[in-house]
Amino acid sequence: MTTTAPRLGNALARLLILAAALLGTLLAGAAPASAHAALTGSDPKDGAVVATAPKEVNLTFSEQVAMSPDSIRVLDPAGRRADTGEMRDLCSGSVVRYGVELRAGLPDGTYTVAWQTVSADSHPIAGAFTFSIGAPSSTSVALPDQTPGGGLVGTLYGIARYLSYAGFAVLVGGGAFVLACWPRGASVRPVQQTVVRGWLTLTVATLAMLLLRNPYTGSGELSDAFDLAGLKTVLETKTGAALTSRLLLLGAAALFVAVLFGAYARRTDPKEKKDLAFGLGLGGTVVAAGIAGTWALAEHASTGLQPGVAMPVDILHLLAVAAWLGGLTVLLVALYRAPSVERSAVDRFSKVAFGSVAVLTATGLYQSWRQVGSWSALTGTRYGQLLLVKIGLMAVLIGIAWVSRRWTRRLADPATREADADAGSDEADEVAEETDESAGREPEVSEAEAAEPTEPTEPTEAIDPQRAAQLARQRAAVATARRKRERDADPERAGLRRSVLTEAAVAVVLLAVTTVLTSTEPGRTEEEAGRATSASGPAAVPDRPVDIRLPFDTGGVDGKGVVRLSLDPGRTGANALHIFVERPNGKPLDVPEIKVALTLEAKDVGPLPVAPDRIQTGHWSASGVQIPMPGDWKIQVTVRTSEIDQTTIDKNVKIG
Repeated sequence: MTTTAPRLGNALARLLILAAALLGTLLAGAAPASAHAALTGSDPKDGAVVATAPKEVNLTFSEQVAMSPDSIRVLDPAGRRADTGEMRDLCSGSVVRYGVELRAGLPDGTYTVAWQTVSADSHPIAGAFTFSIGAPSSTSVALPDQTPGGGLVGTLYGIARYLSYAGFAVLVGGGAFVLACWPRGASVRPVQQTVVRGWLTLTVATLAMLLLRNPYTGSGELSDAFDLAGLKTVLETKTGAALTSRLLLLGAAALFVAVLFGAYARRTDPKEKKDLAFGLGLGGTVVAAGIAGTWALAEHASTGLQPGVAMPVDILHLLAVAAWLGGLTVLLVALYRAPSVERSAVDRFSKVAFGSVAVLTATGLYQSWRQVGSWSALTGTRYGQLLLVKIGLMAVLIGIAWVSRRWTRRLADPATREADADAGSDEADEVAEETDESAGREPEVSEAEAAEPTEPTEPTEAIDPQRAAQLARQRAAVATARRKRERDADPERAGLRRSVLTEAAVAVVLLAVTTVLTSTEPGRTEEEAGRATSASGPAAVPDRPVDIRLPFDTGGVDGKGVVRLSLDPGRTGANALHIFVERPNGKPLDVPEIKVALTLEAKDVGPLPVAPDRIQTGHWSASGVQIPMPGDWKIQVTVRTSEIDQTTIDKNVKIG
C-alpha cells in the first residue's frame, strides 16, 4: 500500500489555524509586558501616615531604569501636582533609587504617587501608591486602568516581536541550510522565496517596533507612533539604538542573500563555489551574530546577574534556535515544493539539528538558572511556569525530530526513486486521458506535446481557441500527475514530510511561548521584589490610623480589585478596623466574605483572627481589635469573590 503525504494546501491551512489558535491562547493569558524591574521600596512607604510633610519622595528599584522628568508624579487629594518636577538621581553602587522634591506647605491629606518608567531590559513598568500627611482623607485622583504596554499598541508590539523572531529564524536558518546542507537549493525558487520572505518579515517587524516603541512605553495611543519628537527620543535609548543597528545589519544581510541566490547559485566550478561558500559562511555568521546581538544587548541578557557572560550565551542560543527551526522551515518547503531534495541533504541537516539541540540545552540551562534562581520560582512564578511549558514543548519537538531522523534513514536513493517514478508514468497518462474525456475527447496530445508550447504550422494560421484551451488543460493535468508521481514514488519521503510538518507546527507554538517568556518578569526578580515589599511594609505613626492598600486577583469573574484597610489608632491595645473593597476603577465591590489575621512572627504571636462585619457594599468593619504588643505585624486579608474563587494577600506594618 502506497503511503501518501497530505496535500500541501490543506496541511498548511490546518497548521496555520492550529498555530493561530494556540498563539492566541498564549497571548490572551499573558499579562501585557510584565515588569522586569520592580519597585522594591519607597520613602514614604505605601500606606504610611506621616506627621509632617516630607521634603521629597524616593523610589527604589530592583535594577536600573530609564527615568524622565515625568516618571514620578505626586498628586494631592484634589489631583494637582504636589512635586516640583525635578528628578533626583540617588543611585549609589548597586542601589537604584530616584526621587522627586515636593512643594513646601503641603496640607494634610492622602497623596498619590504615580510612576512610570522603562526597565533596563526594554519593558515599560508603572505603578501607584498612596501615603498620608497628618491623617488620611478622600482623594479625587483617578489613575488609568490600562497597564503599561497593554491595549492595542501592546498587542501590535507583541505581534511584531513574534514576527521578528520568526523572520530571524527563517533568514538565518534558511541560509545556513542552503550553505551547509543543500547547496543545490540556492537555485530552487521556493527556497529562495522562503529565505527572502524571512528577511522581509524581520525588516518590516523591526520597523514596526521602532515606530510603536514611543506609544508602547508612553501614552499607549496608536497615533503617537508617528510623533517625530517621540521617535527621536526612542532613537536615543538603548532599545532604539538596538533596533536601528538591526536595520543596518539587515542591509548587509540583503547583500548576503543576493550573493547566495545569485553568484553562488550560478557557479559551476567546484573550487570557485567552495571558496565562495566559505566567504558566505564566514560573513553570514558575523551578520547573523550581530543581529542576534541586538536582542542580547537590549533585553534580558543585558541586565541582572553576569551580563558579560549572559549576552554571548544569549547570542549562541538565538543562533541555535535559528539553525534548527529556520532550517526546518526550509526543509519543509523543499520536501513539498522541491521533491528532488537529496537524502544526503536531509542527513546533513539532521546533524546540524542535533548540534543545535546540544547548544540549546547548554545555553538554556544557564539562562534558566540565571532567570529563575530557585525551585520555588520555577513553579510559583509565571516566568517559571512558562519555562516549564517551553521545556515540555522542546521535549515533544525532540521526539518528533527523532521520528523524522528514522524516516531519513529509510529514504530511497535517487536512482531508485526515479525508477519508481518511471514505473508510475501510466498514472499520468490515465489522468491526461480523463482530462481529454471531460473536455469532449478531442485529438489526443502526448505528454511531450503538452509540456511544450505549440506553434501554428503556418505563420498566418490562427490557433483554434477551443484547441488552445484543451492543450492548456492537458498541460496542467500532466504537470499535476508528474508532481503526484514524484511525491508518491517514495513512501518514506511522504512519511518524512508528515513528521517534518508536525515538527514545524510544534515549533510555531514553541516560538510563541518564547516570545511571551521574553516579556514576562523573570522568576528571580519577582521573588526578590516580593520579599523586599513584604519586608518594607508601611510604618505607623503613634496615635495615627494605619492605612494600607492591597491589590488582589482571585482569578475568577470580577475577581480583581483593591483592599483598603484602616487600623485606628494604629497602636497597641484596642483598635477599630475598617476595610474597603474596591474595583480597579475605585468603585465599591461587593464580595461574599472578608477575613483578617494578625501575626507577629518575631514573637510567635498569632495568627489572631478578626471577623469583620459587613456594613454596606464594599465596606466591612470590626471594633475592639486587640494589638497585644508593639512590633512588625503581618496583616493577612483573605478575599472571597465567589463560591470557589478566593485569595490571601498580606503586608507588614510596624505598630507601636
